[in-house]
Amino acid sequence: MNKVAVSTRVAYAAGDTAGQLIFAVISNYLLYFYTDVYGLSVGVAGTILLVARFVDAVDAPVWGVILDKTRSRWGKSRPWFLWLCVPYATFGVFTFLTPDLSGMAKVLYAAGTYIICGIIFTGINTPLTSILSALTPDPRQRVGLTTCRMIGSKAGVLLVNATALPLIAWLGHSNDQKGFRLTMLIYATGSVLLFLLTFRYLVEIIPIETSRMPIRRSFGAFKRNWPWIIIALSTFCFWAAFISKMSASIYFFTYTMGRKDLVPLANSLDLVSLVSILFLGWMCKFLSKSVLWIIGLAGSIFGQLIVYGGAYNGSLTIVMIGWIFGIIMSGIAMTLPFSMLSDSVDFGEWKTGIRAAGLLTAVGAAFCLKVGAGIGGALPAWIMGAYGYVPRADQTPQALTGIEIGFIWLPALFFALAIIPVLFYKKYESMEPQIHAELEKRRKTPAESIGIPSEP
Repeated sequence: MNKVAVSTRVAYAAGDTAGQLIFAVISNYLLYFYTDVYGLSVGVAGTILLVARFVDAVDAPVWGVILDKTRSRWGKSRPWFLWLCVPYATFGVFTFLTPDLSGMAKVLYAAGTYIICGIIFTGINTPLTSILSALTPDPRQRVGLTTCRMIGSKAGVLLVNATALPLIAWLGHSNDQKGFRLTMLIYATGSVLLFLLTFRYLVEIIPIETSRMPIRRSFGAFKRNWPWIIIALSTFCFWAAFISKMSASIYFFTYTMGRKDLVPLANSLDLVSLVSILFLGWMCKFLSKSVLWIIGLAGSIFGQLIVYGGAYNGSLTIVMIGWIFGIIMSGIAMTLPFSMLSDSVDFGEWKTGIRAAGLLTAVGAAFCLKVGAGIGGALPAWIMGAYGYVPRADQTPQALTGIEIGFIWLPALFFALAIIPVLFYKKYESMEPQIHAELEKRRKTPAESIGIPSEP
């Protein structure tokens, strides 16, 4: 089978870099922006994060259906990079503006811009996942492409984490509101250019149905699709863990460790996850994807425990060791599900005869990521509020306990919950060669002559 072109790999990586230039700011700094820059209470900020993400309970399946029904000269997924890159960048900037409002108007502006930005992000990020099954039918090459995507993602996250706070301080001249506004304009411009690169060089090579599938029938791809259910449940728990850890990190380093200056460095160290991501394809030659997935999640828990040990003993060195180890292991747990979702699309087609890549990946990736992120952003905020956190002030021991719970123990709990469904994935992973062989046969044979299996 021909290898995927270098231009395809670069373009696939660029798509996630483009998304992260805005989404990484939201994930890591929006809660801080709401509380310490825009002046919202921590409880209100947490509620906005949660409500906005649960809007995705509606928009993710809608986007999935839209993608599956898209017909254009560019394919099903590809045109959305062109159509949505400017709206996404625009509302990314609007989310971090600080209009002179008060009371409920202020809350509604914050919630409205964030919700719209999230809806558009679902629309432009879901095609990046759904297009994978159309770029190559080979599971190994899909893992390779997903590795490229994660490299692009980490590059975007690194760029944001290394430059965001310094840019905000430099451009704002001690005015964080101005600093956030100008910084987001820079990131938004870069996002548009990279999405246009992705649109230019990604080409869908897997044939698509020419007939339009009724919406009700496309939902049939969920029926008894156990691999997809496993991936979705674990993905939700992983992102709840990861985002709670990242959104609370600025509070932990600022107030618990007394080192706000380390926040850019700590968040930039997300790049070290490439240590595991780059070798993921190689590791898959020796270990099953499900085993690697569990190792990544268990290692993420262990990293949290190391961080706690360092904080308990007042050792910044041990904290950073645990932080780095956890990031490396979370790289495995973050990357594998994106490639495995394409395998669940194949399973759904094999099982039911329905290929609904847009719907399955929209709910399995975008919905689970963003609702998990909403939970992960809201719970630390609520916990800190309940424990008496006060913005820009010396924190009481009780408030520091709230920060510890949100930063260390809440992520550890969700990482543990993410392991449970993965324990049942091995059975379906072993079926992949059979499924791919039968799908290839069906695509070369008239549909009416091929039976749909009744049982896996």
